[in-house]
Amino acid sequence: MNITLIGMPGVGKSTIGKELAKKLDYKFIDTDKLIEKEFGLKLYKLIQNVGEDKFLEIEEKTNLELGKFNNCVISPGGSTVYSSKAMEFLKKSSIVIFLDSRIEIITKRLINQETRGIIGLKKGLKNLFKERQRLYKRYADIIIETADNPKKVVRDIIKITQKYSTKNLKDKFKN
Repeated sequence: MNITLIGMPGVGKSTIGKELAKKLDYKFIDTDKLIEKEFGLKLYKLIQNVGEDKFLEIEEKTNLELGKFNNCVISPGGSTVYSSKAMEFLKKSSIVIFLDSRIEIITKRLINQETRGIIGLKKGLKNLFKERQRLYKRYADIIIETADNPKKVVRDIIKITQKYSTKNLKDKFKN
């Protein structure tokens, strides 16, 4: 079983994901890092070079290749929710947890917005936040508020996923 963490840039997907993977003895996969490694460029440079539409295609392809992994905590890029194909795939192959946070917290954490490689940032962070919130909620199996410290969020995720009934898991993962 995999666990996929979705949410806005700056919400803590990588921080929480690494700690969660460590606690569960899972592998941690950050798809942004996979893309950077494949292309040898930071995300913002890649986006500048290929454009947002092409980057979204690259991001989708990267997420669709995760099917070969099991017992992983996956942290896809925040813009993965723009690909219904990638999100449906992640929903079928993992428990999808939306790490939610208030826009004020996200804004404080994203001091380096220009070098983060955030798709759609031209719309403004608040507008992007509103747009993505409904998509994150649409695809989430579980929603967790991340205002608390990361270690508490990890404990909460472990508790909630353990309570996720066996029946729900069987239904979710049957082909």
